Amino acid sequence: MYEPIRTKSVHSTMADAPSDFPHRSREEELDIQLAGHLAALLAVTDELRAVAPSADLDAAAERLAEQVTRLRGGGVPARASLTAATSSLDALHRRAHAVAGRALLVAASRADTAAAILSAERMDSHAAALEPRELAAH
Repeated sequence: MYEPIRTKSVHSTMADAPSDFPHRSREEELDIQLAGHLAALLAVTDELRAVAPSADLDAAAERLAEQVTRLRGGGVPARASLTAATSSLDALHRRAHAVAGRALLVAASRADTAAAILSAERMDSHAAALEPRELAAH
């Protein structure tokens, strides 16, 4: 009923066997994850800048771009154009807060102080932006 596997396994079964594909260290994997989260936060920040321009968001976007560039070894992150976003301001702040939280977790796991501080600051900023409207709704 089942056909037997005829190809060699991609997983090594012997501890000392050399592999044909490159392995990344835990730190490299965390760098990749952190760069991805910060790039996503940068994209949401650019969307927020299009909807509600501010000097705080401009500065945050520049700091985020610097961190992504550092983590990617000089690779410049893609930036969103400053066109009007389709999401509401509150939805963008909620999404940015969530992405900043994920970035903070990875930065803490990686022990990257600069990225952790930046992520925590962005979380605080987006929480503060939501707070007055959230309290008024209750």
